[in-house]
Amino acid sequence: MPPESGRPLTALAIRNAVRAGRLTAAQACRAALDAIDVHEPRIHAYISICADRAMEAAHRLDADPARVARLPLAGVPVAIKDNLCTAGLRTTAGSRMLEAFVPPYDATAVRRLEEAGAIIVGKTNCDEFAMGASTEYSAFGPTRNPVDPSRTPGGSSGGSAATVASGALPIALGSDTGGSVRQPASFCGVVGLKPTYGRVSRYGLIAFASSLDQVGVLAGTAEDAALALQAIAGADAADATAAGRPVPDYAAALEHPVAGLRVGVPRALVADEVDEEVRDRFDRACEALRAFGLDVRDVSLPHARHAVPVYHLVASAEASANLARYDGVRYGLRAPHDGSVIGMNAATRDAGFGRELKRRIMLGTYALSAGYYEAYYARGQRVRALIRADFEAAFREVDFVALPTAPTPAFRLGERLDNPVQMYLADLFTAGPSLAGLPAISIPCGETREGLPVGLQLVGRMFDEAGLLRVAHAFETGAAGRNDGA
Repeated sequence: MPPESGRPLTALAIRNAVRAGRLTAAQACRAALDAIDVHEPRIHAYISICADRAMEAAHRLDADPARVARLPLAGVPVAIKDNLCTAGLRTTAGSRMLEAFVPPYDATAVRRLEEAGAIIVGKTNCDEFAMGASTEYSAFGPTRNPVDPSRTPGGSSGGSAATVASGALPIALGSDTGGSVRQPASFCGVVGLKPTYGRVSRYGLIAFASSLDQVGVLAGTAEDAALALQAIAGADAADATAAGRPVPDYAAALEHPVAGLRVGVPRALVADEVDEEVRDRFDRACEALRAFGLDVRDVSLPHARHAVPVYHLVASAEASANLARYDGVRYGLRAPHDGSVIGMNAATRDAGFGRELKRRIMLGTYALSAGYYEAYYARGQRVRALIRADFEAAFREVDFVALPTAPTPAFRLGERLDNPVQMYLADLFTAGPSLAGLPAISIPCGETREGLPVGLQLVGRMFDEAGLLRVAHAFETGAAGRNDGA
């Protein structure tokens, strides 16, 4: 139930109100569903909305007040990107290939959210199999940016970013392979957190590029992002890549002082191919960090300019291998065919996959093929190691690296569909941290003259999500009104 001011409640406020009995989980859920109904015709953030399922879960929670008192996300309505498996609820990955797929199990991150008391209200739209930067490659139509519906919300987690930005609910899960949480967060003016590779289990996340994929969080505030990460992080016997490291108290870390922390800015990287207004808001954000007592200094990331081509080599190669399972035999779509196995495979993949997916599969297959593996994929992995080494060297001098999240504000729908290279450049500043497996967060740092949000990206050391959230919280609470683009 929204407050009288009309401003959406945060996850923390909903949790506290439900625990105190001032609000029921059913009221919070109904308010979110009503808000989705209002916004959905304009922005199309969802592939599936599960109103009956959500209300039943909310009523069950309200019937057990003793349990409510223990739950960190009691009654908080959340949305889930449609490439995370949800038991009994359709999971399409934005593709015709999985249009009718209903998983028999929950992704670990989904299960943990529900165990924490969150109420799932729907599955959000995304680029097909999470391959895209605008949510225009969804087989179910594009999502529109709630700030300006003529523009993209970013991608591939555009639906999750858009529903949070609309104010319908405070938290949504996304996935981030090369920027798919952070870039839409920047375009929509919300917080987007990509954890360290291995901090959150990938079990139940439909695979794109297995060495890069990571479940992430879209939220209205850093505090809400901390609550969500607390719920989903940690070891998982079902995922060998999930790290066994202890999970810190992220909410408590928000209150630690930030003065004296060192932030590095790779000026040479930011100097080129960045929109003038984005660079201006980024510079103002760095000055705000300095005003809070952080030590802002220059650093060098000499190989970061190669991140986008390396990312698309590695990710496309892994996608080619991961998507080979969609052949019309075991699950998913089976298209009409000539009766042969080869004909079934070809017809199914042609009908089930969209144009961008086919492009990336062909690029990845070529990079892995005999005679080209060493020239492309292996060389890309060597440059990936150099990018990781650059960050390691920077972190010997600083605690965080600051970058714009995206080189431009949200671009218009359709503007880059015929120019894939321009579309790929939306990952200019997000691909590097992904290749290095590092945690990174995007936080709003102002608007352009047209009112389009701009994001500040902070990159941290491995498993220092607590530090990123602490600086993000200090920035959004202390910088209010200082970076409004005036």
